[in-house]
Amino acid sequence: MEYFINISYIVASALFIFGIKMLGSADTARRGNLTSSIGMLIAVIVTLLNRDVNDGNSLSFGLIAVGLLIGAGIGVFAAKKVQMTGMPELVALFNGFGGLASLLVGWAEFAKEGNFNNSEYPIFTAAAVVFAILVGGITFTGSLVAYLKLSGKMGGAATVFPGQKLLNAVVFLTLLGFGVVFVVTGASWALYIVIALSLLLGVLGVIPIGGGDMPVVISFLNSFSGIAASAAGFVILNNVLIVAGCLVGASGIILTIIMCKAMNRTLADVLFGSFGSSSSTSQEVEGEMKALSVEDAFFVLEAAQSVIFVPGYGMAVAQAQHAVKELAEILENNGCEVRHAIHPVAGRMPGHMNVLLAEADVPYEQLCEMDDVNAIMETVDVAIVIGANDVVNPAAVEDESSPIYGMPIINVHQAKSVFALKRGQGAGFSGLVNTLFFREKTRMIYGDAKETITGLVSQFKD
Repeated sequence: MEYFINISYIVASALFIFGIKMLGSADTARRGNLTSSIGMLIAVIVTLLNRDVNDGNSLSFGLIAVGLLIGAGIGVFAAKKVQMTGMPELVALFNGFGGLASLLVGWAEFAKEGNFNNSEYPIFTAAAVVFAILVGGITFTGSLVAYLKLSGKMGGAATVFPGQKLLNAVVFLTLLGFGVVFVVTGASWALYIVIALSLLLGVLGVIPIGGGDMPVVISFLNSFSGIAASAAGFVILNNVLIVAGCLVGASGIILTIIMCKAMNRTLADVLFGSFGSSSSTSQEVEGEMKALSVEDAFFVLEAAQSVIFVPGYGMAVAQAQHAVKELAEILENNGCEVRHAIHPVAGRMPGHMNVLLAEADVPYEQLCEMDDVNAIMETVDVAIVIGANDVVNPAAVEDESSPIYGMPIINVHQAKSVFALKRGQGAGFSGLVNTLFFREKTRMIYGDAKETITGLVSQFKD
């Protein structure tokens, strides 16, 4: 049996690796998700076979089945009911509950044994418990704060106060101190203090991070959830949990670095820079926003030979991705070359725009990375910006005083004409004024993005 279990764990780990590899490409992402899910199913089944859950001192298969049904029910409900608009918040919650699960594993292992201060349970096990609780607690409450910010239940701006960084440092060092006390003495009261301070540190760590940095935060917390899972694997000595956690942790860190590079910021800047703590909506910009009707936009698009769509969170809010695909098909049939430019940090989570467009079955070959479209932007007749703000803001390359200066953007300001679809004249989620909207070549089309795109489709059909 032990040989079978180890082989099964190797198979599950291999499926995790292949699944993550396939997630790196839009056309194989769905298969990658399925492959990793099969690996996890194998791991769960084999782990149940590896545990004598029916002895009088442990859980029964009946209780486990109930837990599986409840978890599966929540997952199915979330998958069916949560709109793509709410996907970032959902991902944040999933990260958080992954951290909570690791925290509970660490606490349960201690509760089961009652005392780690003996030769039977070495210091390593106690240290693993502390680490699982520390990382899991931070991930749980930090993800809850990210969820509240993303869902609008909490202000998206950074929340800062005097002495905040010092307070965070004191809490962290105190947490480590009590962790050492627990490892050395096995005292339960020290472990409970570690739990409380870990939960507190998660809140204190995320509230000073502004909404513009939420994609990076989600990616970072995803990495933390993997690290916490790996720590839980060391606590219960489960190899497949260690491997899976390390894979999630490593891939999350890599993605976080990519996201930071896309924003031209370091991870330290994101975590401690308090970007978004002050609004830039009062910034004076020369020129004025010029509105354009759907009818007039139609005449321009009818004559266009090349069009680039630049989606942002506004497209997700309006659920306009299907209408965008329909308009793109009409433009192609009209002899126009169509592309979709995807910025790495567009939306509220990594890959948000890719997920939306994939849902609408937009051809993968039309999805272009930022550098590829920037190389040809000057030849583009019309760039249609749908709810994007910071990722197309020329201030990032022109205004050294701007908080986003140096951030790589999609250079839509170099296109021959720009249509910006917005609900109103307000600033983006980060609070920064987009100077693109005041350019002579830019025309604003106000209103719901889906209704606007649908109106353009109707114009072509008529």
